Amino acid sequence: MKKMKKIIALMLTIFMMASLAACGGNEATDEATDGGDKKVVNIGAAIYQYDDNFMTLYRTEMENYVKSLNESSTDVEYKLTLVDGKNDMATQTEQINSFITQGMDAIILNPVQTSSAKVLVDKCVEANIPVVIINREPDGSVITSSDKVCYVGADAKQSGTYQGEIIRDLPNKGDADGDGVVRYIMIQGDPENSDAQFRTEYSIKALTDAGIEVEELMNQIGNWATDQGQQIAANGLAQFGDKVDVIFCNNDGMAVGASAAIKQAGRTVGKDIYLVGVDAIDQAMDLLNKGELTGTVRNNHIDQSHTAVDVAIKAVNGEAIEDYYWIDYEKVTSSDSATEEETEAEETTEAAA
Repeated sequence: MKKMKKIIALMLTIFMMASLAACGGNEATDEATDGGDKKVVNIGAAIYQYDDNFMTLYRTEMENYVKSLNESSTDVEYKLTLVDGKNDMATQTEQINSFITQGMDAIILNPVQTSSAKVLVDKCVEANIPVVIINREPDGSVITSSDKVCYVGADAKQSGTYQGEIIRDLPNKGDADGDGVVRYIMIQGDPENSDAQFRTEYSIKALTDAGIEVEELMNQIGNWATDQGQQIAANGLAQFGDKVDVIFCNNDGMAVGASAAIKQAGRTVGKDIYLVGVDAIDQAMDLLNKGELTGTVRNNHIDQSHTAVDVAIKAVNGEAIEDYYWIDYEKVTSSDSATEEETEAEETTEAAA
């Protein structure tokens, strides 16, 4: 009998311990559920090529911005998935298909080929996924094809105009050899990219509109790449020599390469030749501060990337979005750069005092 009572007592103890453990486990689960009960918004971002200098700045800022949104949000978690299209349309098409299969809430698209953007956009719209196209502007019919599609970027015509105005506003209006004609080499980015087309056209239009006589010595495709920019500039300088007054580059990456070629040819920027780019990347700003670049045009990757994410979130929330969101370019010359440095130095001095 005593033995039976001991067994019953032991069983009751075990049961009570198990019950307490179960209650404790439920409380922990409840706490974890309460603490992690956030709505998740998944945004896929397809970048045409990670190796691009400007898009490296852009995508890094997008990541930083999403991180800051998550730090300040109590009810929503934004998950950004970035992929590298490697400048290959087939690769990017697979990535967009994968985003659709994964059920992304919105897609940010930096198209490899603007001429093929419609195919990708149509896939997303058919899957009821909003699309924010960035940086590489497709035909307007792609943007207006659905109220779920928009474009965030800067007006490439403005950037080209600003390049031309930087040269126009020089004391000699870009006529380095003083013969009355501004002779130039044009180094283009991607010929299918509207930014490249407009920068090429409008940089020269700014000169001709001002009554300046121009002559194109060479116009070649550099595909936004530094090494290609250097090779094209070197070839042009070897072929045309002192006739070259100005080298226009559709972006700073190619301008950095052209700067190296100019030095190798024994020429001096600001003295017997001029060089302009677009983007205001760090390498270009270094050249500008050393007087090895005449000027550049700042492509505001911070405002553009933030706007792209904000608009994607608006679309996910069912808010109406506009067709276009434009971010202005800014002219940057050596004098502007010097002024910025002086201001920073003055602020540092005042802070120290």
